[in-house]
Amino acid sequence: MRNRVSLDNEAISRIIEMAWEDRTPFEAIELNYALKEADVIKLMRRELKPRSFKVWRERVSGRKTKHLQLRSKDISRGYCATQYKIRSGW
Repeated sequence: MRNRVSLDNEAISRIIEMAWEDRTPFEAIELNYALKEADVIKLMRRELKPRSFKVWRERVSGRKTKHLQLRSKDISRGYCATQYKIRSGW
């Protein structure tokens, strides 16, 4: 991984979360954390258990929503509209 950016545990956790999300393209991770797709793969390999990494790679390989150039023009956001619902009364 490139040493351009020093990543703390919170940033690593967020990158992993973004990488697992179906609608978050690798370009969004690059924009926010200066990590190219190959760097994200290296980070995921390092941070996840081997089986979890394998499941993730199978999941994102060929997934059109993980690359802006391949995704439908109808998708204009990086997350599901219901993903970040705020619960009242907490």
